Amino acid sequence: MEQLIKSTAAYSVLTGDKSCNRLSHAYMLDFSDAKNLKDALRIFALAFFGLDKNSVDGKRLLNGSLPDCVFYPAEGKKLTADAVNEIINESAMRPVEKPFKLFVVSSFEQASPLLQNKLLKTLEEPPAGVHFLLGATTLAPVLDTVKSRVKTLTVAPFSREEIFAALERGGANPLNTEAAKSCGGILGEAQNMVGGGWFGEVISAAREICTVTEVGDIGAVAVRYGDIKYKSELLKRIQQNYYEALCAKVNGEENEISAKWTEPALIYALESADKAGSDLKFNAFFQGLLYDYMLRVIEENVKWLKLQA
Repeated sequence: MEQLIKSTAAYSVLTGDKSCNRLSHAYMLDFSDAKNLKDALRIFALAFFGLDKNSVDGKRLLNGSLPDCVFYPAEGKKLTADAVNEIINESAMRPVEKPFKLFVVSSFEQASPLLQNKLLKTLEEPPAGVHFLLGATTLAPVLDTVKSRVKTLTVAPFSREEIFAALERGGANPLNTEAAKSCGGILGEAQNMVGGGWFGEVISAAREICTVTEVGDIGAVAVRYGDIKYKSELLKRIQQNYYEALCAKVNGEENEISAKWTEPALIYALESADKAGSDLKFNAFFQGLLYDYMLRVIEENVKWLKLQA
């Protein structure tokens, strides 16, 4: 994670502000990786103070014992009114050891509008030497009044190559390549795939589903995977398979899946996967959803095969 974060434009902006002695009074880290958001904030906090993680003060910051760097909310908790009051009261206190005090608030998107408004004045005009580093996995729930008072540092999704390299640094795994392709550029998603013990099952199921081209085979496959635990992940993997198959077909490089489908059928399969994902959110019966999806894709393929004959 550290190597990935330090390669981002967002990190360069903060370190540039630090080197030029023009640190903003408040930053908002826009980072969609919920699993690694807190670790990312710690890396940015180290840069804010100009500390090395292996130094005495760097270690104190990371373990929460540096008095001038305070982390909120408590582990496993959401930001509360009491915590916001504490931040406001503590911000009036002078720094203890460092030239300034930094309040780091994770998962800010989960804070209610009431709490965001309560913190607004302090964010806008903090006492001298007081700074804020807020972290959010999405900016949609953050009030515009808050966003207008912070300097946003956006970490874009990483490339497949970057994710794969990060996974390999954590340990070689035959699933690393597939996880890097399927995670949407979010390291935490890839880590969950590799470490959860379920990703191999999803890959295998998606591959079988994407190679069924006969209507008579649909029922057995739908029954086999109708109760799979990771339903949305399976649909995403199916869509990924069809996307890669379409790319292979367009580029004249057939693979196991693309060879079984016409190009229009692959396009239809991709579009239909979005609808299937939406239907799943409304608690659709997954076995029936899977059967219907496979049937429609096969019928589309048959239609185009007849037209091309």
